[in-house]
Amino acid sequence: MMASTMFRWRQFGATTLLMIATAALAGCAAQSTPANRFTLPEIESPPSPASAISANQQLSVSPVEVASYLDQEGIVMQTSDIELNAANQNLWAEELGHQLTRQLRQSLSAELPSVTVVSSAQGGAGAQRLSLSVDQFQGRYDGRAVVSGEWQLHDGNRLVMQRHFDVTRPLENDGYPALVRALGAVWKDVARQVAAAIRAAPAAE
Repeated sequence: MMASTMFRWRQFGATTLLMIATAALAGCAAQSTPANRFTLPEIESPPSPASAISANQQLSVSPVEVASYLDQEGIVMQTSDIELNAANQNLWAEELGHQLTRQLRQSLSAELPSVTVVSSAQGGAGAQRLSLSVDQFQGRYDGRAVVSGEWQLHDGNRLVMQRHFDVTRPLENDGYPALVRALGAVWKDVARQVAAAIRAAPAAE
């Protein structure tokens, strides 16, 4: 009788412990740390000297294309020469391609005050067309923000210019906020490179 009673108590105790452990795990899941969401910083660029392109010129900016591994919510970190990891808790608040396109237009408008910079949907028949693709937009294991890719400038069906870009910048502090700020600054540098090349181009006849 005593042995039977002790067995029932042990069985009850094991079941109770299992229920408590399950409840604790569920509580931990419910109390998981919320994700941090980031947008690229809005940095005002001072106007540059007047562009060589006519004041009547329109520049149509196509949506920026990003590599497939960048087209996700998680901010990407390059942890070695061959390894890439997307963060689970540090995410973009908006699609990366949309942010890059908007900021590129804003930067070019500031850098090219004599040119009307518009979206591809707004560009007229005579507008030059800028397209840009991004191969890297990430933090790197050596503490730098890395951005690379290629851009093309078309005038109608004619390719006017084609350039590769590869820009890095050291992070001022550790952590994702510092990485996002550095990536934003590097993207501004890319826009300045594009604007400088357009200013140096011969005026369209």
